[in-house]
Amino acid sequence: MRILDRNIYVGPSQYALFPVIRLELDLESLEDWPTAKIGQEFVDGLLEALPGLAGHGCSYRTPGGFVRRMREDDGTWMGHVLEHMALELQNVAGESVTFGKTRSVRDGRVGVYNVIYEYEQKEEGIAAGELAMQLIDSLLPDHLRTPGLVPEGWNWTEALEGFIRYAQRRALGPSTAALVRAAERRKIPWLRLNQHSSLIQLGHGKYQQRIQATVTGRTSHIAVELASDKEETNRILGALGLPVPRQELVTDADEAVAAARRLRGPVVLKPYNGNHGRGITINIQAEADVREAFAAAQEHSRSVIVETFQTGDDHRMLVVNGELVAATRRTPGCVIGDGKQTVARLLEELNSHPDRGVGHEKILTQIKLDREALDQLQRAGKTVDYVPQVGEVVQLRATANLSTGGTATDVLDIVHPDNRSMAERAVQAIGLDVGGVDFITPNIAESYKSAGGAICEINAAPGFRMHVAPSEGTPRDVAGPVIDMLFPQGALARVPIAAITGTNGKTTTSRMVAHIAKMAGYTPGLTTTDGVYIDGHRTVEGDMTGPISAQMVLRDPTIDFAVLETARGGLVRAGMGVSKVNVGAVINVASDHLGLKGVNTLEQLAEIKRIVAEVARDCAVLNADDPLVVRMSGYTDAKVICYVTMDPSNTFVRDHVRAGGRACALEEGVNGEMITIYDQGKHIPLLWTHLVQATLEGQARHNVQNAMMAAAVAYSMGIKLDAIRQGLRTFDTSFFQAPGRLNVFNKLPFKVIMDYAHNAHAVNMMADLAQRIDVIGKRIVVLSGPGDRRDEDLNETAMAVNGRFDHYILRRDDNARGRAHDEVPRILAAALRAAGVPDSAITVIPDEPAAVEAALTMAGKGDLVMVFADALTRTWKQITKFGLHPEPVDQAPSVTVAKPELSTSLDPAEDHAYDASAMQGMVRDDRGLHYTRSDEQSD
Repeated sequence: MRILDRNIYVGPSQYALFPVIRLELDLESLEDWPTAKIGQEFVDGLLEALPGLAGHGCSYRTPGGFVRRMREDDGTWMGHVLEHMALELQNVAGESVTFGKTRSVRDGRVGVYNVIYEYEQKEEGIAAGELAMQLIDSLLPDHLRTPGLVPEGWNWTEALEGFIRYAQRRALGPSTAALVRAAERRKIPWLRLNQHSSLIQLGHGKYQQRIQATVTGRTSHIAVELASDKEETNRILGALGLPVPRQELVTDADEAVAAARRLRGPVVLKPYNGNHGRGITINIQAEADVREAFAAAQEHSRSVIVETFQTGDDHRMLVVNGELVAATRRTPGCVIGDGKQTVARLLEELNSHPDRGVGHEKILTQIKLDREALDQLQRAGKTVDYVPQVGEVVQLRATANLSTGGTATDVLDIVHPDNRSMAERAVQAIGLDVGGVDFITPNIAESYKSAGGAICEINAAPGFRMHVAPSEGTPRDVAGPVIDMLFPQGALARVPIAAITGTNGKTTTSRMVAHIAKMAGYTPGLTTTDGVYIDGHRTVEGDMTGPISAQMVLRDPTIDFAVLETARGGLVRAGMGVSKVNVGAVINVASDHLGLKGVNTLEQLAEIKRIVAEVARDCAVLNADDPLVVRMSGYTDAKVICYVTMDPSNTFVRDHVRAGGRACALEEGVNGEMITIYDQGKHIPLLWTHLVQATLEGQARHNVQNAMMAAAVAYSMGIKLDAIRQGLRTFDTSFFQAPGRLNVFNKLPFKVIMDYAHNAHAVNMMADLAQRIDVIGKRIVVLSGPGDRRDEDLNETAMAVNGRFDHYILRRDDNARGRAHDEVPRILAAALRAAGVPDSAITVIPDEPAAVEAALTMAGKGDLVMVFADALTRTWKQITKFGLHPEPVDQAPSVTVAKPELSTSLDPAEDHAYDASAMQGMVRDDRGLHYTRSDEQSD
C-alpha cells in the first residue's frame, strides 16, 4: 500500500465545496484483501486503537454503519478504511470533520483509489493520513505488510499522543477558534495569515480586522505593555481606589525576604512579567520558602513581585469593550480522597476522565505529576503514596490555570454589581479592549467593599477556554461580543468578489470587469495569468490564477472589489481560494489540457470549471451558446442565473427572459449590434459593439462575447450602467492594458496582431478575426502549441489556421515540456501538409524570436502578420522595435519563400448552431430556466 499522489484542496474543488485532502492510493496486494477476508482480529484491533470508529455511520447513516461495512460479506477495502481513520484521528485531536469518500480512479487502474477526506488544518490532515496508514499496516498479517512503512520500534500509544501534540501545535487555540466560530456565525470570512500561530484576518480587503489569540488590531500597545508591568498596573489601579494588594518589586532573594517582612503575613511571589500562572508561589511566610519561591519566579523573569496574600477564591472576570461578559471561579488542580487509593492512583483515575486531554484537546487538561506537583505535596508533608481520607483535597497546583489542570465554574449570574463595576473600571483604566481581571475574594456575590478582595492582575490576551467550556455552569459566548466590537451590526466585512473561468477569454473578461469596477470608483484587486494587479498596478508577476493569488488579493488592505481569474490548473491542483463568490462566470469549455491530471474529456473539464458556478452566491453568469456551460445551471445555488448569448434566435434564452430571468444578448439594429441586458422584464440597451474598443469595431467576435460576459458580471455585481458603458468604451487591447490579448501594432507598413492563444478553440477565433480584417496583401501566421498537449490537440490547432493564411511559420515554446527541440512545429507542419497546404507555404523555425523575425521580414505593405506568442513581453518588444536595429534580434536561418497566390477556397467559419437537444432536463423556477442536477452516488 502506497500513496502515489496527494492534493491539498484549500477550498472548493471537484470533490467538495470545503477543504479536503485527496490521496491517490495504490493498494497493491491489498486489493485482494478486504477487511472481512483479513479476519476479525484486524477489525477488533482497529476498534481498540480508535474506539470512535464505532460511531461512524458510513453509507448506512447510523452509528455502527462503518463497523458493519467492515464485517459483513467480504468487508470493505483499505482505501475506505484509511478515509475513516484519517477523519477519526483528526476528531481525536480536537477537530470536527466528517466528510469523506473513496472511489476508484477514472483511468481504470486496478487497485488505485482516490481517497478524499475533510481537514481543518493542512499539516494535521496530512499527518492523520500517514498515521492511519501506519496503524493499518501494523495490524496486518506479516505477509500483507508494506516493508518500511512502520518504523522500527513503533508504538501506537506514543504515536497517537505525538500526533495529538503535533496537531495542537498547529491548530487554532481555544480562544482563536472561538472567535473564528463567532465570525462564521456572523458570516464574516476569515483567513489564517500564518501556519503556526493564531494570527487571523477577519473580513476582506479594506474591511478587514485582525486578531491574534484575543489581542485585536484595536488593542492598544501601551495597554498591553502596561498590563505586563504588574507593578505599574498595581499602582494605577490603586490610585483609582480599586482594591489591590500591597506589593514590592525585587531583584534578589535577600530583597524578597526583606519585602516579605515589611508586608507582614503570608505573601505571594510571582514573575514580574509572567503568564499562565508560571513561577507563582502563594501563601508563604518562612524565609526558606520565600527564597525557594523567588528562585522559581526568577526562572521566568529577572524581576519578581512580592505582594500580600489575599485569602479567598480565584476568579477570572472577562471584560470586552467596557462590559463584563463572563466570570468564572477557578480551582487549582487537585485530587479528592476516597480513603482507599493513593494520590498517584487518584491522579491516574482523574486523568482518564473523557473530559481531560492533552493540552487543549478537551475542555480540561490532564494534570502532570511533575516538579510543581511534587513540591506542593512536599509542602503539605505528603507523597504520591499518601492515601487521602474521604473528601480530603490534596492540592497539586498552586494556581488555578486551566492549562495546568485547573477547573472553572461559571459565576457570572451571581457577580455583585460592585464587583462587576470594579472589573470594568479596572480594564478601562489599563486601556484594553479585551481584558481579564484576576480577582480573589471570599465571595464574588458580595461587594468587595464588605467581603474583601483584591485585583491580583490584569491580563491582556485573556484566554476564553474557561468561559466557553467551563467545568461547571453555563457556557458563555464571549467571542460574539468581540466580533460585534470589531464589526458592529451593519458594518461591511466582505468585498464583492467575481470569479471568472473558461477555456478561453477569461483573462480579457477579468480585465474588463476590473476596469469597469475602477471606472465605478472601486479599488479593484485582480488575479490573471500574468500577475496580481491592485488598482491597476501589477504587484506580483507570473501566472496567478490559483487559490494563493486569490487570497493574496483578499488580504490586501486597500481593495474593495475582487476579480479572480480562475484557471483549470489551480482548480485541479488546489481548488478555489474562497468558499463563496458573489458572481461566478463560465465563458466556455473547449478542448485544452485534456489528458492531464485525470481530465480526459470535455465533460470532465466542464465538471472542473463548474466549481465557479457552484460557489456563486448572488448570480451565476453562463454562456448559453455552450451546451456544456448551460448544464451547469443545475449545479448552482445562486439566487439568479444570467445567460449570455450571441445568437438572437436562441430560443432557450428567449424562454428564460420571458420567465423573468436575467440575460445579456446581442441584438441586431440599424446601427449594428447592440449588447442588451434583460432582467425581470426590463429591456436595457447597453452599448453598440463597434463602440467597444477591444472588439476592433465588432470584428473580433471573441471579444464581443468577452465584453458581453463582462457586462453581465458587472451588472450582476450591482455596478451602475453608466460605469459599465464607460468601462467597455475605454478598455482597449493595448499591450499595457491586456498583454497578449489581441495586441495590435499599426506602426509598420503592415499590421501585426499578437495573441497568447494556445489551444485550437482560441486559435480558431483569432484566425476567424484574420479573415474578417480587410487585408490588401498576404496573411502570415506564426503558430505553435504547448508541448504537454496531445498530438491530436496539436493537429486540431493546425486545422484551426488551415486555409486562412498564405504562409505558416511554425515554432515551439521556450519550454518544450518534454518534447524534442523541433517536435511541436514538425507535428503542426505534418498536419498542414496532410490538409493540402503546400511545402512552399510552410516554414519551420523552432526558436520563437527567430520565427517572429522571419515573419516580420517576410511581410510587405498591406500584409497582416498574426503572431501566437509565448514569451509575451519579449515578443511585443521585438515587434515594436522591428526595423530599428541593423541586425535581427536573433539570427534566423536563411528562408526562401515562394509567394503563394491568395487562396479563394477558404472554408467559412464554422457555424456553431444551437443544439436544442442539449436542453433536455430543464426546469423553470424563480431564477428562470436551468438544468436539474442528476442524482450522484456518494459515501
